[in-house]
Amino acid sequence: MTVETATIASDRLDLVSMSPAFLEACLARDPATASGILGLEVPEVWLRERGLMRLRLDQMRRDPALEPWLLRAIGLRQERTMIGHIGFHDRPDADYLRDLAPGSVEFGYSVFAPFRRQGYAAEACAALMEWARQEHHVARFVVSISPENTPSLRIADHFGFRKIGSHVDEEDGPEDILLREIEDAQ
Repeated sequence: MTVETATIASDRLDLVSMSPAFLEACLARDPATASGILGLEVPEVWLRERGLMRLRLDQMRRDPALEPWLLRAIGLRQERTMIGHIGFHDRPDADYLRDLAPGSVEFGYSVFAPFRRQGYAAEACAALMEWARQEHHVARFVVSISPENTPSLRIADHFGFRKIGSHVDEEDGPEDILLREIEDAQ
């Protein structure tokens, strides 16, 4: 099955979908093949994210139509290098969010250390949410952020996210659950 996974572009960034073939090459620790598939230089730090790769690859194997929603490399266009990753956790209105934020979609992101504090995370978040709004009429977005993660909380505040709950993540510990609702979604 072929899934349409157009690159999402912003001023400086390309958000490139991570295909099953790309994730398989990364899990095989073959950065040359992975870089060729992605069209971006893949850094060593990404290859350590094996748990995330396996999780998203398993989701795509169960449901190939999820690919455009899941992991995307954050590519610095001019340098053709991967500087982080972003993506939704599932499609909109996933079962696990229905009681807390019906019709919403949750996403997360990470920018690798050498590229932080340059506005790339906010730019990638804006581009991803705009893609979901324009292409799929999504108006509600969720992020889960540690109360200790001040930079990500600032980004959430910038976009108008508000706290709607909290939970303890098995891997990441305590997290605030924040929601952004866009009134003018098409």
